Formats: sequence, structure tokens, C-alpha cells
Amino acid sequence: MGRKFFVGGNWKCNGTTEEVKKIVTTLNEAEVPSEDVVDVLFLAEVVVSPPFVFLPFVKSLLRSDFQVAAQNCWVRKGGAFTGEISAEMLVNLGVPWVILGHSERRALLNETNEFVGDKVACALSQGIKVIACVGETLEQRESGSTVAVVAAQTKAIADKVSNWAHIVLAYEPVWAIGTGKVATPAQAQEVHLELRKWLHDNAGAEVAASTRIIYGGSVNGANCKELAAQPDVDGFLVGGASLKPEFIDIIKAATVKKNV
Repeated sequence: MGRKFFVGGNWKCNGTTEEVKKIVTTLNEAEVPSEDVVDVLFLAEVVVSPPFVFLPFVKSLLRSDFQVAAQNCWVRKGGAFTGEISAEMLVNLGVPWVILGHSERRALLNETNEFVGDKVACALSQGIKVIACVGETLEQRESGSTVAVVAAQTKAIADKVSNWAHIVLAYEPVWAIGTGKVATPAQAQEVHLELRKWLHDNAGAEVAASTRIIYGGSVNGANCKELAAQPDVDGFLVGGASLKPEFIDIIKAATVKKNV
């Protein structure tokens, strides 16, 4: 069976109650079956990630065929960790997914590869599925170290995890996030293929074949189909565009995979 296309929407630190209600209404009213009458949701798994404070609200309003994700969680059980949210709390709220290792947290909050690996292991141990982010900065790309950087980030996860069934790997070149610059389809495919080779050599052929590797970095309605057509691009982690109606167009890019 092929890898099911995955579309995540990372709302980041955005939204008021009214704005969130409007976004969810747009998603709920969307005609997700496409023009050629193929039900996109047979082809795509869709997860949206609002800020923590809106998680229960969004979950209560959102259509049942879409799921929610937290944008982060703490590295161990709850306790005297002011401001943190534990994986157990997410389980208690019925939140099935979490985004971990996003480059904004790596850069702004100094989350190391090892720390992210520990977080992934902690979330999985509680039964939460993980969107694990990797990606290089512009300086790293220009110095030719892209593959070494994403391999090291992936290794830190592999060192702590033996079962990859509930991990989606998100390749997000830092230089493309929120900048309007997008990795070309060829650039995205090149890194995704290298990540799959790394998984093959270090986690096994089955893990490499079944793990979804999704692309993030200024994905929008205009560029999503060309990116989706790449053989090792299994979906998207969408930032700004996930707050707009064009998120539906990005979900519909799943239909491209029918013909690949």
C-alpha cells in the first residue's frame, strides 16, 4: 500500500476566537471531494495545529474527518515546569498529533537535536503521533551541508525511537519558511530522497518505504501540485497558507498522487 498523502496546517502563534471560528467554518464548509469525483480524504490525511489555547475549541467545532495537533509538548511528565504542556495533558484532551522540532523552536528557544529526539520519544510513549521537523538554514545550504544537517537531526530521533509507524518527517528548509522563497520541486525531491536513503540505511527498508516525508516552506495553492508530483514528497506542512481558504487547494493536491 502506498504512503497516504499528509497535509498539516501549522497556525503558529495566530488567531483570536473569532478568527479561529472563521477558519474552522471555511474548512468545514469546503467541498473536499475534487472535480473528478475522487474523495480526496481517501487520498489525504489532514491535521490542523492551532495554538494550545484554542485546541479544545477547534476540536469541538472541526469536521470529524480532520484531526488536530498541538504545536509542541514537554519532554517528560508534568510537574514543576511552569508554562509547559505535557504529552499526558494532550492525551487527556484527545489531541492525537503534535509538531516537534520546528525550526522556530530550534532557533528561538535553542532546542537541540537531542532534546527534540527526547521529546519525540516522550510523545510516542504516550500514544501521540508526531510530525517531526528537520531542515537546514541558508548558510548551511550554501556551504553544502544540507544532507549532513538533516541526517544529524533525523539521527537524534532515530537514536531514541525504534518504531517509526507514528512519525511523519517534515523537511522544512529554514530559508523558505515564511520568506516566500520555496525550494524548487527538484531541491525538495533531492533532500526527501536523501532522507529516505538515510532511513533505509539506518532504520531499515520497511521504515524507509512507509515513512511519510512531507515538505514545508512557503507552500501555497500555486506551487503545491508541482511539489506534490515529486515521488518522495508525501504531503505538506503548511504555515501561513493554512490560515487561508487556499489550504483546501493544497489538500486537493493529493489528487496528483493518483497519477504518479
